[in-house]
Parts: sequence; C-alpha cells; structure tokens
Amino acid sequence: MMRISCMRNLFSALAVAAVFLYVSSVQRKLQTQENQLYQAQQNLSLHNDLLLNKLEKLEAQMHAMEERNRNVKTKKQPVKKLFPNSHLFQRWTVELSEEDQRKAEDLFQKYGYNAFLSDQIPLDRELPETRDHRCIEREYAQNLPTISVILIYLDEALSVIQRAVCSIINRTPAHLLKEIILVDDHSQNGFDYFSFTEDLKTQLDDFVRSINQKHPNLVRMVTHSEHRGLTRARISGWKAATADVVAILDAHIEVHVKWAEPLLARIQDDRTVVLSPVFDKVNFHDLEISKYHATAQGFDWALWCTYERFPQKWYDQNDPSQPGKSPSVMGILVADRLFFGEIGTLDEGMQVYGGENVEFGIRVWLCGGSIEIVPCSKVAHIERAHKPYVHDILNTMKRNALRVAEVWMDEYKTNVNVAWNLPRKDHEIDIGDVSERKKLKERLKCKPFKWYLENVYPQLKLIDDILGYGVLQNDLQTSLCLDQGPLDKNTPILYICHYLYSQVFQYTADGVIYIGPLKSHIYRRTLCLKDPGSGKAPELKVCLDAKKLKEHIYWDFKQGHAIQNRDTKRCLEVSVDQNGEFELFIGECSSQHWKIMYVIRDF
Repeated sequence: MMRISCMRNLFSALAVAAVFLYVSSVQRKLQTQENQLYQAQQNLSLHNDLLLNKLEKLEAQMHAMEERNRNVKTKKQPVKKLFPNSHLFQRWTVELSEEDQRKAEDLFQKYGYNAFLSDQIPLDRELPETRDHRCIEREYAQNLPTISVILIYLDEALSVIQRAVCSIINRTPAHLLKEIILVDDHSQNGFDYFSFTEDLKTQLDDFVRSINQKHPNLVRMVTHSEHRGLTRARISGWKAATADVVAILDAHIEVHVKWAEPLLARIQDDRTVVLSPVFDKVNFHDLEISKYHATAQGFDWALWCTYERFPQKWYDQNDPSQPGKSPSVMGILVADRLFFGEIGTLDEGMQVYGGENVEFGIRVWLCGGSIEIVPCSKVAHIERAHKPYVHDILNTMKRNALRVAEVWMDEYKTNVNVAWNLPRKDHEIDIGDVSERKKLKERLKCKPFKWYLENVYPQLKLIDDILGYGVLQNDLQTSLCLDQGPLDKNTPILYICHYLYSQVFQYTADGVIYIGPLKSHIYRRTLCLKDPGSGKAPELKVCLDAKKLKEHIYWDFKQGHAIQNRDTKRCLEVSVDQNGEFELFIGECSSQHWKIMYVIRDF
C-alpha cells in the first residue's frame, strides 16, 4: 500500500510539473507574440506617420494645382524654358511653371542634385532589385554583430536625409540596428525668408524626435560648432558609436534590402577586414536608380579614386556574389568599431575632402588588415552634378595627397609629386605635422609600401622611366606652352601658359612624349605626341594603339635642344607670321630650343 501511495504521489508531482512546464511554454510564446506585435505596431505607427506626411503633401499639391488651373486661360500657353543651359533641365525634361523652374534650379545649385523632386517622392520608396540572384537566396544567422550607422552631412536637403534614415530603419533588422548617428559638419542652410521655411536643424530635430518616440534613442545627432571637414566628421561619428560594427556613410543614400547582413557576417568571421558595399547610382536629375556592378576601388598616383578590376581569381570562381579584395575604399566603409580605433581611425590632419580614403586603405593593408567589396550589400548613392561646398578641391586634394605620400609611400612618394606637376623636392606646400602618423606606423609595425605595390596593387604602374615632366616651352616665346588643344581635335597647339593638366607632359627614356594627366595604370589609354609623316600639323594618338600600328611616336630630345622624330627626322617647330602670331608645326629642323619644366635625370 505504501508503494502504491508513493506512486500516486509521484504521478501527481509529475502531472503538476507537466502542467507547470506547459503553462511556462505558453507564457513564453505569448510574450514573444506580444513583442512581435509591439514591434509591428511601432513599424505601423511610423508607416502611418509617413503616409500622413505624404497625404498632407499631396493635399497641398492638389490645392496648388487647383489655384494654378483657376489662373490658366482658356487656351493653354506653352511655358517658357527659363534655364535651357542648366545641367538639371538638360536631362530632366518635365513641364514646370516658371515659379517651379526657379525653385528647382535654385535647389539644384544649392545641393548638386534635384532636391525639388526629392521633396515630392515618398520617403519610403521602393528600390529596384539589383542584386545577384545568389544574394537574394542567401540566409544569415540571427546572432550577428550589432551595427551603428553614421550619416555625415553638410547642408544636405532635408528630404534626402529623411529618406536615408527611413531606408535604414525599414531595411535593417531591428535587433541588429543599435543606432543611427547623424553628424552635421556645421550646416549653414538656415531660415529661408523667401519661402518662410524653417532651417534644416529645426526640421531635422522634429523628424528625429518623431522617430525616437516610436524607437526610443534610435537616432542621435552630433553637431559641429564649426566646419571641421569630412575626415573629422567621420571620426566624430565613430566616437559616438556604441555598436559592434560601424558603417560610415554619406547622408545622400538609400540602403537596399539585406544590405547589412552580408557585411556583419563577414566581419563576424574576420574582425580585421574593412568592407565596402557596392554603390548603385542615383541619377542627380531624376533620382532614378542605375545598377552598378561590383568592382574593386583604387587610385592613381595623384590619389584620385578610380574603379579597378578584382584580382583574376575572383572572376575565375564565376560567382559575382562573393566578396572581392580591393586596394582601397571610396569613402563609404564598414568596420569593426574597436579595430577601426586600433588601426588609427582616420588621419585628422587631412583637410576638408579628398585623399583620406586612400590613406586609410593603404594603412589597413600595410598594418594588419584587408579590404573587400561585398556585392550582396547594395547602397544607392546620389552622384552629385557638383559639390557646392567644395570650392578649391584641387589645392586641398594636392596637399592631402602629398601628406599621404610623406607618411606611407617611402621611396615612391616622388611619384605623387610628378602626378601633380610639382618639383620632386621642396614643393613648398604645407602638409601639416605628420610625426604622430609616423609614430603610428612604427607602433603598428606596418609593412613597406613596396609590399603593397607587389602584393595588393600591382596595377599601379611605377613611374620609373620618366626623364622629365611638366610644361614644354620653346625659347622663341616662353609665355606660350605646348597644349593639348581642343579635346575633339587631337591636335596640340601653343597656348598661354597656365600649367594645368592640358599642358603637362612627360618625356620617357624610350623617347615617348606623353600628354595630359599622368595615367599611372597599366591599362589606361594615355595620349602621345605623334608625327603623322605628312602635312604640317602634329597629332595626338592613344599610345597603345600607336605602338601596335608602329606609328611615329618616338622622339629624340635633349633639354634645351630640338625635339626631333626618330623615324621621319622632322622636328617640332614654332613659326611666327607677319602679325606676330605663333603657330606650332612639324617640319624641317631649324635648331630650335625646347625646355621641359622639371628634369629627373639628365638627358
């Protein structure tokens, strides 16, 4: 009887335990469903606010249209085109009233893209699918690192920033998106007394407040009290970030579906890899999306950004959805937050804009990391027609490039001088104090730049055969320089010396005279000076094509002497007519004297 009683008690305990476990399971499911319902309600609330915003705009537009219709005469008159030479209206062929044309053109000049149209289209618009089918099918783990998205802006259109924020919230899993940080590098677009519109900061504050009511503390703002430049703005955003991974983006972007997951998964595998998504182009005039295919990102010896081919083994795998190695990044980057700090963030000595991304890319490779482009991550980026806030990009870029060369390029740094048509020594440009960056280089035990050229970027052709470079002048008239002339003519001319790219030449050890900007890549289509063999006019020809056709592109030249073609024995000459006008021609040699601005080796 005692055994039976014990068995009954045991069965009773088991039954109670089973009921308790069942009830606990039901409670957990209910809690999960409540959380999911709450998240859905939050998203629905944000969607409703956006929808209400669009309806209010639509109502205002309808009232405006009704008012215009009342003022239209019985017979509609064609609207005058006020800005036929505008880059905007040459591509954006829509019928607008004269008032709207003025607004659209004013906003275009202000921002470099069609902000007038941006204000009309939805903040949560759909983007066309541009990913490879393998990207669409790929699934990712749930326990990925969290991400802080940093958006940098200076005098950006409000609707463009709002669209960027909405796309990030709508297309990034909520459990991965820790925060969005907006960094304002001292914007100046204040109250508009003509249209009585509030300034950017006031309107953006209201927008951020409405987002944070539904997603507490999701969006934060960092504001500079003075203009500090793109590099320092990015560093400000990084310092404010708290997630595992930082994505540093421009504010004139929209992210695609599943943009974050492939980036986070790759960094979860290797925290030392720095990544870039693939940019789709948003047209500046109609804001439509143009698909871009994945390419590596590089630079030339002047440190201007260029697109590059991936290493051949990336193409051999026949899977365009796989990440590919890249020599550099073009500014938009994603990295482990702590690794970004360990490797030295960005060089705060870089001014305003240009070259900072190349410096970072070189440093990552030399100092223990690597760079990859991730094709399954797509970000749509507005390509401006002009950058309204950068007025002297050439001088800033030149200064920044020389700073990068001094710190990282070792014995190859003079290539940058040649590319910028500067003397190889004593260029007299202030590049700032680089002592801390050189200490960082030593502390991180970084590899020499030669390793980078041999192992990471062999496409960057060494400039080791140039004897002289710069402007070419004939002693008959030293105020005139040899010039490329009109681009569509392929005929060089004499022109008043201005020392810019169209007057920059390089004379090489094999006797070729290259013209125009220095093309530092092995597959670039550089132009060369050519004697056509007949007639008086010299010509310019793509060097690779001329060599294949065995045309007359080789010249004998010694500093201060004649420039004579090796094949035809004719010389590059200058004549003076009765009116004192100077003309460039090829003909019989008359012992004229030419000089090139800078000499690397005697010739």
